[in-house]
Order: sequence, then structure tokens, then C-alpha cells
Amino acid sequence: MVYKFDMDKNMPPNTNEVIRHCIGVLDRIINDDSCPRNIRHNAGSMKNALSNEKDSLSTRIAMVVSRLDDIGNDPNVPFHTRTLIWGMSSQLETIPVDR
Repeated sequence: MVYKFDMDKNMPPNTNEVIRHCIGVLDRIINDDSCPRNIRHNAGSMKNALSNEKDSLSTRIAMVVSRLDDIGNDPNVPFHTRTLIWGMSSQLETIPVDR
């Protein structure tokens, strides 16, 4: 399933759609055998963090974006996975968290 976001419009992104998209990307990373095991493990814990509605939205997003930044700078991450990570981070940063 591919999600496309039209960021040219002056409308805020649909938060649930962005989170569903990011969970889908994390699933791709988790199931990618070309990724190192520690990256797949981190993707699994980030997926759980995004899905955990006990924490506030801003807390979940801040934690996941921080971890994505750490993983994105890891030299062992394959290039195709790094691209997914950067895209996910960009999408999560579009969500307004000061509601």
C-alpha cells in the first residue's frame, strides 16, 4: 500500500493517516532481511511506540523522530532504508503537536 501526501495544499495533514503510513513503513523495515537486526528491532519498538495511545501524541512523535534521527545517522543502515527513515521523519514533523 502506497500513501501519497499532497503537501502543497494549505491544509494540515491527517494525523491518523500519517501515523498509519509510518507504521506501514516501519513494517517494511521490520520485514526487510537486508537491514541489520538492530535496525529492525528499533523499527519494531518505534512501531509499538507510535501505536501506544497511552502516551500523548507529542510524546510519541518526539520519541520516534529522535530515534529515527539516530538510526538515520548509523553507517550500517542500507541506503534504501535510510531514505525511508528520512521520509518518515519528514512526515512525522508535519503533524502539529500543540493541539
